[in-house]
Amino acid sequence: MAMAASRSQGRRIASSFFSPVTIRHSLASSEESSLSGVRSISTQIVRNRMKSVKNIQKITKAMKMVAASKLRAIQTKAENSRGLWQPFTALLGDLPSVEVKKNVIVTISSDKGLCGGINSTAVKISRGLHKLNFGGPETECKYVILGEKAKAQLIRDSKKDIGLSMTELQKNPLNYCQVAMLADDILKNVEYDALRIVYSKFESVVSFLPSVSTVLSPEVVEREAEAGGKLAELDLYEVEGGEAKSEVLQNLTEFQFSCVMFNAVLENACSEQGARMSAMDSSSRNAGEMLDRLTLTYNRTRQASITTELIEIISGASALEG
Repeated sequence: MAMAASRSQGRRIASSFFSPVTIRHSLASSEESSLSGVRSISTQIVRNRMKSVKNIQKITKAMKMVAASKLRAIQTKAENSRGLWQPFTALLGDLPSVEVKKNVIVTISSDKGLCGGINSTAVKISRGLHKLNFGGPETECKYVILGEKAKAQLIRDSKKDIGLSMTELQKNPLNYCQVAMLADDILKNVEYDALRIVYSKFESVVSFLPSVSTVLSPEVVEREAEAGGKLAELDLYEVEGGEAKSEVLQNLTEFQFSCVMFNAVLENACSEQGARMSAMDSSSRNAGEMLDRLTLTYNRTRQASITTELIEIISGASALEG
């Protein structure tokens, strides 16, 4: 009898411990904890994403302000430098269609990116000029590259045609002495009949004009003047001081090249900062729009998780009452 009573009491204890209500409640609690963990991870991901977008927006706004301050400093210099090369253009001309054997394409670009398509445009124009002026075995066309971005693009398919490359032009504030030294290095290291300078002319903060300026060698200038073309009026001037005409033309063309280079570098720097301002402004607006969408997604996800938890609580209470 004692053994039978102990067995029946054990069955009652086991049945009460492993009752369906207890099992259902334990499964529901474990499932609820796992689901709440998934929801907290999803909202945490959205929150981290929102934080990263806010940080990016702060960076783009700061870069826009820095570009605006640099643009104001360079724009005055660029406008003043336009008066240097214009007299030389009136005297020696700017003849992009002249046919010569040795062409040198001077491509001016920036050392840093995040400035729109200003560098890609300069590279495309340089490649087009190279195809036009490299017509046969008697002609020669070389690149002189100023700036890291143009160098990185042209070195892929035109490495053998690169005669000279220079970078970090804007590491120090630009002045005429610095650019004149660069122009002197170019004239000493390359042989040319025509120098074609590719740069971006600054028009406004939101626009720039890809431009090409041509500087001819003294021999080509003298040949074109004797041929009676656009430089025929050059023979009307008298040379004083006992210097030969070739020496005067040599000095004039070298000075013309340094003045055109100075203006081109400044114009390109202005265009770079203006393009960077526009790019950073667009990036800031895009970051704001993305932040609005992420905020809406975060609020919806959070509201859905709260609603689901309330439903589970009500369902559990109803099950316990039933």
